This record gives sequence, structure tokens and C-alpha cells, in this order.
Amino acid sequence: MKVRIFVTLKEGVLDPQGKAIHHALESLDFAGVNDVRAGKLIELDLDPTVSKEEISKMCDKLLANTVIENYEIELPETAQEQTS
Repeated sequence: MKVRIFVTLKEGVLDPQGKAIHHALESLDFAGVNDVRAGKLIELDLDPTVSKEEISKMCDKLLANTVIENYEIELPETAQEQTS
């Protein structure tokens, strides 16, 4: 099963990459962009027997720095039905 994990900086944490992207967009004359926050997407191809709790442990231990980052796990619809 394909699982997506979105990792983003917590509110209040400085985001130099987001600032650089924002500045670049302005210099390319794209108007109306108020702020940019950069993050990362991690895709995992997992055995269907891997639980959402196990995926959360992966995030807590390795995939996200939970001191400064939040993460969101996106399961395929079929896996969501099985965990509900």
C-alpha cells in the first residue's frame, strides 16, 4: 500500500527555504503571494499489514523532527476503510 506523509514546520518556526521561495516568486513578478511555508512529502510503499500506529512510530522516530515539525499521514482509501 502506498502511504504519503506530509512533514511541515510547526507554526512559529523560521522557514528560510519558504522565505527564499517567496522572494524568488516576487522577483519573478508573481503578485498576491502573502507567505510561503516549505515542507516535504515522503511516500512509502508498505505491506498492507502495517498499521497506522506503526507508521506514526516511524514518523516519531525518524521521518519527522517532532520538536520543530508536524506530520500528517495519508492512507489510501482502501486502507482507511480497513482501519475504521
